Amino acid sequence: MEVTARFLEMLLGGATREDLDVVVAEAEVRGAGAEQVERLRTEHALALRIHEQMARQRSREAELSALNETARDLSEIRDLDAILTAIVRRARHLLRADMTYLSLNDEDEGASYMKVTDGALTAEFRRLRLPLGTGLLGLVAQSGAPYFTEDYQADERFLHRDYIDTAVAGEQIRAILGVPLTVDGVVIGALLAVHRTVRPFPAQEVALLTSFAAHAAVALQNARLFEQARTAVAAAAAANEELRSHNSATERAAHTHDLLTGVLLHGGGVVEVAGVLAQVLGGTLALYDDEGRPLAGSQEHLPEALGDTVVKAITSGRCVRTGSGEWVAVAAAGEEHLGTLVLCTQEAMGLPERRTLERGALVTALVLLFGRSVAEAEGRVRGELLVDLVSGRDLDPARLRERARQQGADLDVALAVAVAEPIEPGSEQQLARATAALAKELSGLGGVHQGMAVVVAPTDPSRLGESLRDRLGGATVGVAGCRGGASEISSTWRQARQVLTALLQLGRRGEVSDPVGLGLARLLLGGGGAEELADFVEDVVGAVRTYDTERGTALLETLDAWFAAGTGLRETAEALHIHPNTVVQRLDRVAQLLGEDWRSPRRLLDVQLALQLLRLQQGM
Repeated sequence: MEVTARFLEMLLGGATREDLDVVVAEAEVRGAGAEQVERLRTEHALALRIHEQMARQRSREAELSALNETARDLSEIRDLDAILTAIVRRARHLLRADMTYLSLNDEDEGASYMKVTDGALTAEFRRLRLPLGTGLLGLVAQSGAPYFTEDYQADERFLHRDYIDTAVAGEQIRAILGVPLTVDGVVIGALLAVHRTVRPFPAQEVALLTSFAAHAAVALQNARLFEQARTAVAAAAAANEELRSHNSATERAAHTHDLLTGVLLHGGGVVEVAGVLAQVLGGTLALYDDEGRPLAGSQEHLPEALGDTVVKAITSGRCVRTGSGEWVAVAAAGEEHLGTLVLCTQEAMGLPERRTLERGALVTALVLLFGRSVAEAEGRVRGELLVDLVSGRDLDPARLRERARQQGADLDVALAVAVAEPIEPGSEQQLARATAALAKELSGLGGVHQGMAVVVAPTDPSRLGESLRDRLGGATVGVAGCRGGASEISSTWRQARQVLTALLQLGRRGEVSDPVGLGLARLLLGGGGAEELADFVEDVVGAVRTYDTERGTALLETLDAWFAAGTGLRETAEALHIHPNTVVQRLDRVAQLLGEDWRSPRRLLDVQLALQLLRLQQGM
């Protein structure tokens, strides 16, 4: 094979410089002639020139390919950090540098800081910030001109700082090439390539790094424009969303207004208002009065944990959220707390929703005020009827029955009368409102008479007394039962009042008692006269006297003889001339009429005193 052809074949096959040198060495070893060796060396030199040209061409193709890839990245990648990282990495590869890095200027601080590094050995270098004009990087970032040095540490052209030189030494940096990043004529940073050996930077490398810097500047500009566009789009979307939200809130507010207006026009109450608010706000709503009693909703009592939140809502006049997520609004008239609304919802409660809840609280306050006005009007009517009953001014049974029927009360059943003295003096109007509310719940009558709370209702006397005491916050209450209808309410009221007086005289404040519970003490401390004595006799042995009258028996006579005989059965039988068994049977009947505990010491004394009063009244 011709020598020239051989060199060409080797070049096409990708032979290295060393491979080409072997051809000349082999010819010399074989002992080729001087003319042949000389011709071989001439062709070898030409082959080397072709090899170098091909290497430069391949390098140029690699550079162009990397630049093209970078340009493609600019049109496809939206992540600025990803683009800058790719640029720095490709620049390092093509320049065969030990490290490349890109910095950005911070104009406010007057420094340039590391944005991206590739090949850095230390964390300190990756966090380095250089004042503009300091070091090679600071000089490039400030001046906007490329600079390079074959040996940075020994180059006195640059302003050295100890901490910068320390970071450079830590990276073992010697040669540095830096080119500026420029956007619209403004230097925004620099791109640098470094070697850890002393070496020069040919013009080709400067041009290549400058091309990469131009791409990086375009990436930064595109990112800035893209961010501005994205911000503008986001702002427009936010404005549209706010407008839609505002329109939606306006529509919901109008819808809520229509619903609440409908409730008021159709005479609805707080239950209907709570239903509308729960429907509109998407949750469950409970309503409580000013003392925490439920008015609407499913919860029985206002949770104690809401106490501080209610205070905040009253003070601010706005709805307030609790730590557990409920929304609390207060229905108020001026400074008066009328009710509390508690909303539990998973829906978002923006400003429109919160204002809706607050408007609902205002409507609730109006409904409660209207209801109070109606209740006070009814209470005045009920109070007038109650006063007529307890004072005995109007004893026409038919008229009293009709007046009571109009107030939802029935006077033809067993009734109980409760009289209470409040714990502390207050507004008679508030006291009347509280008693009227309790009476209405029990289908009875309530009001204030002679400064005391009075309730008449068809229920157990003790239960009525306890309810009135609790409603008035621990008041002292005297109660009595009334079985004779409207005609006996006056006397029953006197008994209950007498019990109240005795309780107060005994210092038993906050207690509830009936006439039987106090016994003789009611006569001694109750301040009673002849009517009270008659009431006492009736309460204690009235049932036995009525039984004797209706059946012609002698139970009272037997009781009197039993006491006179010292409760001895045989002596009682002898005094009455009857068999002892008959005495036992009569005493059993008394127990049925007065209760099994009639022989207890306290009851026994009352019975004996009642019999003594009967004898005195009859002149016996």
